[in-house]
Amino acid sequence: MTKPAKVANKVTAPWRPVELSTTGELWVCLTEVHAKVRGDVDRALQRRLGIGFSELLALLALSKEDDGELRMQELADATSLNQSSVSRLVARLERTGLTERQMCENDRRGVYTSITKDGLTTLADAVEVYERTLDTALAQLSSDPELGPLMKKIRES
Repeated sequence: MTKPAKVANKVTAPWRPVELSTTGELWVCLTEVHAKVRGDVDRALQRRLGIGFSELLALLALSKEDDGELRMQELADATSLNQSSVSRLVARLERTGLTERQMCENDRRGVYTSITKDGLTTLADAVEVYERTLDTALAQLSSDPELGPLMKKIRES
């Protein structure tokens, strides 16, 4: 067997890793914490209610509106999802009876999504699961020597 050809731009010893600033390290740490906690919340919501974190965010956004409805683009903005992802998310929520879609009377191209009574009931249950799971996850992270002080501040807020 022949060896592969040498890469012209390959790094050789001595290797020196790139260092991040303290702020950069903290930001990486925060994104890792966020990913872990969001995964915990997502799994708990799926297990208990059959919805995910994005569905929780959508139901929350809809529930905050006086009439319980948002245009699809407004819902995309509220959930930080793109238009295509929001369309799929709303379709899932609609299939389970948690939201309904209506055409905008003034603009036939516009589509509104509104939360249903079942959606409000599920949202109340989801908020309980979310809060409990969040509290548990942050408590576990509080024992970490580096993250502990940060988690303590978050939990006390």
